[in-house]
Amino acid sequence: MNISKAVKASDSPGLDVKHPLDDDSEQFTPDAQDGVKKIEATTTVWTRNHLISAYILMWIITFVDAMQQGTTSALTPYITSSFLKHSLTAYTGVMSSIIGGVLKLPLAKVLDIFGRPQGFALSVSFMCLGLILMATCTGVQQYAAAQIFYWVGYNGMSYTLGIFISDTSSLKNRGFMFAYVNSPYIITVWVTGPLATSLYYGIGFRWGFGIFVFMTLAVTAPLLALFWYNYRKAVRLGVIVPTKSDRTFSQSAKYYFVEFDVGGLFFILSGLVLFLLPFSLYSYQEKQWESPMIISMLAIGFILLICFTLYEKYVAPKTFIPYDLLTDRTVLGACILAAVLFVAFYIWDSYFTSFLQVVNGLTITDSQYVANIYSIGSCFFSLLVGLAIRWSGRFKWIALYFGVPVTILGVGLMILFRQPDVNIGYVVMCQIFIAFAGGACVITEQIAVMAATDHQYVAVVLALEGMFSSVGGGIGSSVAAAIWTGVFPKRIVEYLPESEKKNAVLIYGSLVQQLSYPKGTPARMAIERAYGDAQKYMLIGATCVLSLGIAAVLVWRDIKVKDFKQTKGRVV
Repeated sequence: MNISKAVKASDSPGLDVKHPLDDDSEQFTPDAQDGVKKIEATTTVWTRNHLISAYILMWIITFVDAMQQGTTSALTPYITSSFLKHSLTAYTGVMSSIIGGVLKLPLAKVLDIFGRPQGFALSVSFMCLGLILMATCTGVQQYAAAQIFYWVGYNGMSYTLGIFISDTSSLKNRGFMFAYVNSPYIITVWVTGPLATSLYYGIGFRWGFGIFVFMTLAVTAPLLALFWYNYRKAVRLGVIVPTKSDRTFSQSAKYYFVEFDVGGLFFILSGLVLFLLPFSLYSYQEKQWESPMIISMLAIGFILLICFTLYEKYVAPKTFIPYDLLTDRTVLGACILAAVLFVAFYIWDSYFTSFLQVVNGLTITDSQYVANIYSIGSCFFSLLVGLAIRWSGRFKWIALYFGVPVTILGVGLMILFRQPDVNIGYVVMCQIFIAFAGGACVITEQIAVMAATDHQYVAVVLALEGMFSSVGGGIGSSVAAAIWTGVFPKRIVEYLPESEKKNAVLIYGSLVQQLSYPKGTPARMAIERAYGDAQKYMLIGATCVLSLGIAAVLVWRDIKVKDFKQTKGRVV
């Protein structure tokens, strides 16, 4: 093996990389940071079998993650109900969505500066900690805190796997490889419902979360070992020459404070959390929106978001959000589409499984089958979308003429069909529309942000897209909680027969109490009507938000990815 063409390390001393090819061959990405150089160097020395093994391991990890995430979502309404706080089901996801999304940008820095495996190991640690905290929680507040750690880790893990895929696949094949690694959702759809039922009526959710800790560690360790082995191989062959930084501890602290934009991170995290949480909590205050606490949280959150903008523009040595990328209309349009889709999804999905059980009379298992139509349909159809992108070399037409319009159609039809006394088949039909269209939207928006830049910024643009998605999810959860707490309890009191009005608070706070009334009784019919009213407003809001998706896709550049060279080394 010839070793030539040394590439200078970035402004983060610690690595020299040499390309193991002839002098006339392609170099590594110029001016890339150490983490990018490490993965590019690693992919030049590993074998075809190791590449195949990496994709098999990523599939297995996604399988366990999907099973774990689906089971957690199914059990969450029952966990909050066990603390008589069913109405806070959406609230548990607000902070976790916001914090998990915003932290993807500093995680992208970890991946780019230190390396992909290091970021992956950090994500695994957070997810396991979240599962441990969920297993030991004693109240809805502790459960919400556990959800933060869990979703930071879960989002980070799925995000890091996405970076692995982008590092090891050509752009024309990347859509299909994303779809392949996410294809376990097609299988886990049939597993999570029975598993959640078994845990709820069997050993309990606490033991279930504990088991998932060990499963997560067992399936992630081999992939970490594979990447570490090939990294050491690259060092041994002289492709990577580690060098030691001459910075002092204080200089390193200052360097990483700037690199991770700690000031901007503080402003945006605290601002978004304080601004969005009141939408979930206002109904629990005596004066509701006029409560001093609610007003203060809204005002301080808004001020902190303004401070974030001013800090990033005038103070931050390195900006938290890369404005040069945001000015690219394809990147910005894809990020807006990601946010719009997640806002809409979390508005109509937050209380969906509860609706299916109370209004349609489904069991936990059957409600999960219906709710997971989105997962199975989107993952299956994304495989076809990946092949379509490979065949046509383009992606914009798929989102513009199919993905976004059919999503709007599916959600809009549910305004009519997600009501009491409507056949469940119509809801299933709408879910299928949304699932196929969602698979098209997710793949095309990810390809769009990656096609608009080169390899050294792939982690950043995917983090940016992921941040918009997660913050959109937080906004959607907040809106869902606001609609639910503003509509459902009032309708319960209005519709319940006089003999049951005294139980209105208990009914509002517990899914188990709602299900305790047999189908066809006046109390159950009143609860179903209240669900229908709340769902109608949620779906109207979601449909209105989705209309912004058309404009977001229209501004994309119609980039041809068929002959786009972006990655280095041995790739798919």
